[in-house]
Amino acid sequence: MAMTLMERFFAADLVSLKICGITRAEDARGLVAFGVEALGVNFWPLSKRFISPDDAAPWLHEVKGQIVRVGVFVNAQNDFIEELVRQDLIDVVQLHGDESSEQMLALQARGIPCVRAYGVKSVEDLEGLVAFANADALLLDTAAPGVYGGTGEVFDWELVQQVREAFPGKPLFLAGGITPQNAESAVRQVLPAALDVASGAEISPGVKDFEKVAALQRCVSAVR
Repeated sequence: MAMTLMERFFAADLVSLKICGITRAEDARGLVAFGVEALGVNFWPLSKRFISPDDAAPWLHEVKGQIVRVGVFVNAQNDFIEELVRQDLIDVVQLHGDESSEQMLALQARGIPCVRAYGVKSVEDLEGLVAFANADALLLDTAAPGVYGGTGEVFDWELVQQVREAFPGKPLFLAGGITPQNAESAVRQVLPAALDVASGAEISPGVKDFEKVAALQRCVSAVR
């Protein structure tokens, strides 16, 4: 039996591509046409890729069932997150701020899949991951206090192996400075469940470059 989109996205032993920071309907449609597994929509008002739920709603509804829709949140209240799930705007929640494990578990108790993003700079940063062992996936990003991702900077990928050993079988997503130039190396070295790309697939913040998207897809496909 063929895997569902969600099963494919969370498969720890397969590599998916998630393009984050979508702000335009034409980009969402383009990702579907390219067969990208997931898109991310940033609902943090201070992000340079922010879009309001009302503005995103028409095209999020349009692409439902054709791509996994990930809502990216930074220190949002669960009531707000759950309302967007209730409106059927998103399939997965990505917690990218200082959210507690209790907040994540409360969302999961409502049947909402949660990806926990975590900033990594050194081995000491990995200690806090234990609290989020129940996340549906862990997204490892470059540590940037107060910025919450989207820096376009790479962290030491050697640290990912330590996370894999600590959380065997856990889907690990890799973010932070992924571009068409280093994506294949990232996949071969890290073997993540997904590459998560924002700035590395853009013309400008929130505007996607489909030549870069195609190149990223080729990198992922080359090692599947």
